[in-house]
Amino acid sequence: MILIDYSGISIAPVAMGHAHHGDENLIRHMILNSIRMYRKKFKEQYGEVVIVADAGGNWRKDVYPQYKGKRKTSRDESKIDWDEAFRIINMVLQELKDEFPYKVIHEWGCEADDAIAEIVHHTQKFGNYEEVMIVSADKDFRQLQIFDNVSQYSPMLKKVVKEEHPRTYLAEHILTGDTGDGVPNVLSDDDTFLVEGKRQNILSKKKKESLLEDPKALGEAVYRNYQRNQMMIDLVNPSTPEDVRKAIINSFVSQDPYKNKGKVLPYLIAKNCRNLIDVIQEFI
Repeated sequence: MILIDYSGISIAPVAMGHAHHGDENLIRHMILNSIRMYRKKFKEQYGEVVIVADAGGNWRKDVYPQYKGKRKTSRDESKIDWDEAFRIINMVLQELKDEFPYKVIHEWGCEADDAIAEIVHHTQKFGNYEEVMIVSADKDFRQLQIFDNVSQYSPMLKKVVKEEHPRTYLAEHILTGDTGDGVPNVLSDDDTFLVEGKRQNILSKKKKESLLEDPKALGEAVYRNYQRNQMMIDLVNPSTPEDVRKAIINSFVSQDPYKNKGKVLPYLIAKNCRNLIDVIQEFI
């Protein structure tokens, strides 16, 4: 299957400045064309598209309120009309659910990362094995290459991303944290990225080597931060709540979207997607 990280293909046209009034059709066209392009590129080897999107009620914020804590501030300061952008992005996601022959995973309580990881784990179970291509620029998915059936294509780099040492990558990622998601390194406090002027403590090579050998090597406070980072970052041994994990798989196995094949042409006509009508077979 081709697991497409919806946020990646939908945020890109917005970041390019197309979220102004009247650009709804252009953003829709760019999202749909991205899906068409990746389906055409990978379908022969990996099978059908599955669209995976972030939903509300992220469980990570319940256990670590500082998670992505500066995202809203950054968007408030941005020149992009994010309210309009998300209106269009969510509208197109609903259209994909209703009008296209693809499974769409959008479960309350989790991010696309959680859903993609859970579906990958599902393919490891007896009778469910299949090759998986993850289409996303998110580096977190490198760790999932611990599974032999998983590959990743980065739309940003425009190439397949191969992680030779996924176990080591995950171990080091937990120690260094994820600045973009507001997760500091294991030597630093929870609020490091929220307090003005506060910086991360330096994680030296020597300390990193000690922690790679034993996460408790530098004491209980650092180990507590290690556990914090592991919960936020680890997709191989995920901390996603069990009910959320079950909801993801229930959604995945219960959907039968292929009956929507006949809806694609009328939809493209109604939305005036003339260029896409010419290549409709690449959608279905």
